[in-house]
Amino acid sequence: MSSRAHLIPGPDHPIVITPSDAHIVVRVAGRVVADTRQALSLREASYPVVHYIPRSDVDMALLERTDHQTYCPYKGECAYFSIPIGGERAVNAVWTYEHPYDAVAAIKDYLAFYDMRVDAIEVTPG
Repeated sequence: MSSRAHLIPGPDHPIVITPSDAHIVVRVAGRVVADTRQALSLREASYPVVHYIPRSDVDMALLERTDHQTYCPYKGECAYFSIPIGGERAVNAVWTYEHPYDAVAAIKDYLAFYDMRVDAIEVTPG
């Protein structure tokens, strides 16, 4: 039986997580789904920055967990939520690492949103 690769961030694939001073608001169908000044900014290799928002700043009543799962060898198992008020476009719009690997443990209990599956992710510098 083979196990999944578990890789450690390093010079060839850096991952840096820092507190963000931005005010971030996520909107879907005219509703505020998330509103925070406590996000984490995750910079991974050459990918665009991803803002992870604490669950406490997300209206979890607007989300619905799905069966969709993915795996990242640097971060671990990834779970997903849809935002039903956003319709088909908002299926699997939100992802989270509920048990992230130690190197990225800071993102536990945080959620990230696909910008093309929500109406807006407004980022106002702090």
